Amino acid sequence: MNTTTTTTTTHDPAGEVLDAVLTAAGRLLLSVFTLAWWAILFPMVSVPAGLSVAAGWFFGWPAGVGVAGGAVAGMALWRVLSPQTFERWLTDRIRSRFLTWSRYRRRWVTMTTACGLSTRDGDRTFIPRLVSVQIGDTLDIVRARMLPGHCPDTWIHRADHFAHGFDAQKAKVALVGPGLVEITFRRSDSLADPVVVQFESMAGFKTVAPTRKAA
Repeated sequence: MNTTTTTTTTHDPAGEVLDAVLTAAGRLLLSVFTLAWWAILFPMVSVPAGLSVAAGWFFGWPAGVGVAGGAVAGMALWRVLSPQTFERWLTDRIRSRFLTWSRYRRRWVTMTTACGLSTRDGDRTFIPRLVSVQIGDTLDIVRARMLPGHCPDTWIHRADHFAHGFDAQKAKVALVGPGLVEITFRRSDSLADPVVVQFESMAGFKTVAPTRKAA
């Protein structure tokens, strides 16, 4: 006797709509939180922007445009009068934050999972914690916390995987503390560009010779 079993899958439109609404609400809350956090980190930008919006709301768009123009002029004047502080407090911080996210944080879960560094306990997946990121001109330094049961050699043997996955020329992994690993990414060669060196020859003639020093 043959028995045929038929399985029917039904879709719940209300449940799908609810899931979509909850997903959209979560993304909206995350966007609002991210925007508020960046506003706190960079008050030199968020405060003038907020004043411009407030002026436009209460006194009309000409007032808002005027406040925004004054803020832009002030930023330009700051850049001209003190480029060092402008870069330290604004451009370098923005660059560091953006590169930290674009290079490492957004890829961290995918890369550690692909390298076999995540662990599972039933339905839960544990990912090594990304502790800190330092963005440099040619070198980036990333520190991560190993999961219980990890061996330092496991991380060290993943150096080439890290370099490839994070688009770096080379990666070096070292143990710097109990359960703490440091990954140094070399993203460019600081000595690849020609260096102009001025010196005086023994005959007393001043010469300028461009030289390239290999790494």
